[in-house]
Amino acid sequence: MRIFVIILMILLGINFIEAEIVYKTPYKSEADKIVYITQYKSEANKIIYKTQYKSEAREKENIWYMTTYKSEAGMKIFYTKYKSEANLIIYYTSYKSEAGHY
Repeated sequence: MRIFVIILMILLGINFIEAEIVYKTPYKSEADKIVYITQYKSEANKIIYKTQYKSEAREKENIWYMTTYKSEAGMKIFYTKYKSEANLIIYYTSYKSEAGHY
């Protein structure tokens, strides 16, 4: 019975791992990804939808929830002004249905 409970807890915990909770860091050296925001969808590696609700955040669907707490973030990003400096080029969309890879 104990093993069943442990397996169940692990399987339920996988949902939280998939959530893309993002923290914007002021330090480039602290970031997991250096991000450049483009004005054109065709230039982007990912099309991102920013949600106001943590429960809507999904990594595979590119729906990000921006947090103010570094400790709850799954990814730390640093915004750059220079496209050549970035290792991720994103386009922010206003529509959740547009989010994904381009």
